[in-house]
Amino acid sequence: MRLLLGTLFALSVAALVGLGLTYMALSRDAAFGSLTIGSWTAWPKTGTAEADPYARASIARTGRLPIALGDGVSFTARTDDDGKPLDGRCDVVVSGITPAARFWTLTLYNSAGELAANSVGRHGFTSQEIVRRADGSFEIVVAPRANPGNWLPTGGIERYTLLLRLYDTAVGISTKASREVPMPAVATRSCP
Repeated sequence: MRLLLGTLFALSVAALVGLGLTYMALSRDAAFGSLTIGSWTAWPKTGTAEADPYARASIARTGRLPIALGDGVSFTARTDDDGKPLDGRCDVVVSGITPAARFWTLTLYNSAGELAANSVGRHGFTSQEIVRRADGSFEIVVAPRANPGNWLPTGGIERYTLLLRLYDTAVGISTKASREVPMPAVATRSCP
C-alpha cells in the first residue's frame, strides 16, 4: 500500500511539474533561436519549417500566424533599453532608424496580446505614415497623454508590448549581432 501511494504521489508531482514547465515555456516566448538586439527580440525560424516544437505549440495555442521568413521578421519589445518593463503610464520614446525593409509597422498590444484600447483609436504606425527628420530617423512617443509629432497612445494601461514587423528585409537567421542591424532605441523619458 505504501509503495502504491508513493508511486502515485511521484507520478502526480512529475505530471504537475512537467505540465507547469510546458505552460511556462509556451506562455513566455521560450522558443529557441531568438535574435536579440537592444530591447528587441525576434524568432526568425518561427515562420519556417525548422520551427522548434515550443514555437509550434505557442502558435497553436494563440492561433496567431507568424510572418514567414521570406516575407519578413517580427521583433517584440517588452522592456526599454535599460530593462525596465514598458509602462503605459510613462512616456516612452522609440527613436532612430529601422533596418532596411520595403515596409514596416509598429503596433502596441496589451499584456493579453490584444490591441490596446485608447480614446483616439490609434494602435500603431507604418513606415508610410511616419513623420521623419531630415536624416531619415524618426521619434515616436508612446504615452498616455497627447504629444506633438508621432504619438502612439497607451490608454494608460500598466504593461504593454511593442511589435515591430519588418517586411521584405534581409534581417533574419543569418543576422548575429546588433552592429549588423540598426534597431530603434526604446527609452523611458518620464514616469509619474
